[in-house]
Amino acid sequence: MSKEAVLLDGSAKSKEIQEEISIEVENLRKKAGVIPKLAIIFVGNDPASESYIKLQQKICSKVGIESEVVDLPEEISQNELLAELDKLNNDDEVNGILIQMPLPDHIENDKVIRSINPAKDVDAFHPYNIGELVIDGDAYVPCTPEGVMELFKRYDIKLRGKDVTVVGHSNIVGKPMALLLLNENATVSVCHIDTEDTASYTKESDIVIVAAGVPNLITVDMIKEGAIVIDVGINEVDGEIVGDVDFENVKEKAGAITPVPGGAGPMTIAMLLKDTLKSCKEMLNN
Repeated sequence: MSKEAVLLDGSAKSKEIQEEISIEVENLRKKAGVIPKLAIIFVGNDPASESYIKLQQKICSKVGIESEVVDLPEEISQNELLAELDKLNNDDEVNGILIQMPLPDHIENDKVIRSINPAKDVDAFHPYNIGELVIDGDAYVPCTPEGVMELFKRYDIKLRGKDVTVVGHSNIVGKPMALLLLNENATVSVCHIDTEDTASYTKESDIVIVAAGVPNLITVDMIKEGAIVIDVGINEVDGEIVGDVDFENVKEKAGAITPVPGGAGPMTIAMLLKDTLKSCKEMLNN
């Protein structure tokens, strides 16, 4: 066994980014008289979503970004929801729009996502932004994989030529994560629920990124000595938040690893702020 892994501290790096954003926001306010604004559409009363939104608002306030929550009842019709979204699409003071998931069962997620103005789609769910990601264009990127890439950058972790396995192929994390890695010339494998032998991929990988939603899915025997392990999973087990990686054992073998909580999560919110600021600057220049 090697010495204990380097801890990739997403909380610390997120604070660095927030400080940088705060300076930019203040400069924008002084020079252009503009304050970036994020609008969050929240349908229903899911406690976990409500808690997350409060955290987002708190951090927005901390860096000087204005936030607005459009609080809508669970029974709202799809057309009424789309009408609220259209108002935000056409509001010049709103730079970023976030649809808090999950939406109620009677709402078509895809219809709502496709109705967001791509220029304000800071969560990067719209097909336009995903298409730009495929061709390595300059559009928004889903915030969690974008945060992982920023973590690599700030810890000077090189991706070119590295063998990387992404475990999980969701539209929110796994698929865009794989595309971002390919755009950096990594060699990428993607494992999912129907992969017969995930360990055969992870054991040979320089970097393993896990976003499967299964507690302790990745065990110490599934990674090679010195590998970099990024845990995107958030699971509640016996009242505690744990990731998809058996952290205590894997950290003894990995070269570097993210904790849960405090790894990928804080970077996700930092990227949301960064992209709201980016949208504001682009709207000013157009």
